[in-house]
Amino acid sequence: MAQQYVANDPRSGLEVQVTGEFPGEPDDRVRIARTTNLFTRLMSTILSTENDTERRERFKAIETQLEVADALVRGDTMEVQRLFRETLHQAGITEEHLAELEQQLRDQFAAAGAEFPPIFGEQLTRTHDEASPEGDDRPAELDDPDRTDTAPPAEEQRPQP
Repeated sequence: MAQQYVANDPRSGLEVQVTGEFPGEPDDRVRIARTTNLFTRLMSTILSTENDTERRERFKAIETQLEVADALVRGDTMEVQRLFRETLHQAGITEEHLAELEQQLRDQFAAAGAEFPPIFGEQLTRTHDEASPEGDDRPAELDDPDRTDTAPPAEEQRPQP
């Protein structure tokens, strides 16, 4: 039988309900509660933003951070790198800036007598030719920062009233 956790934000009255088969481990249940409460508070804060443009920017920022968290949990290093690069580009950091930063990091690691960690990959930066859409096998809708998913993924079941 599915279990349920409900979090309410007293400031806004926003309620978030999580339904599923929860692990029996008490620490896992604490994490479910804490994460749900945090998400509820975060959503309430964003929804209380009166400026429409600012509210949308906050939603986009949180969406990206949740995508990064999901990729980290799945161990998808390439997706984490792509999301960070996309975030940096939106903040005005160019590929040239990234290349300079990468070289500085490599130089600092070499000066310290250490190797550049493999977690960063063979090469952090790509030339503009390598970043072309022809070599990109991701769905085009992932490139739309304003995209909205109309239905939850299949693995996310909405609770039945």
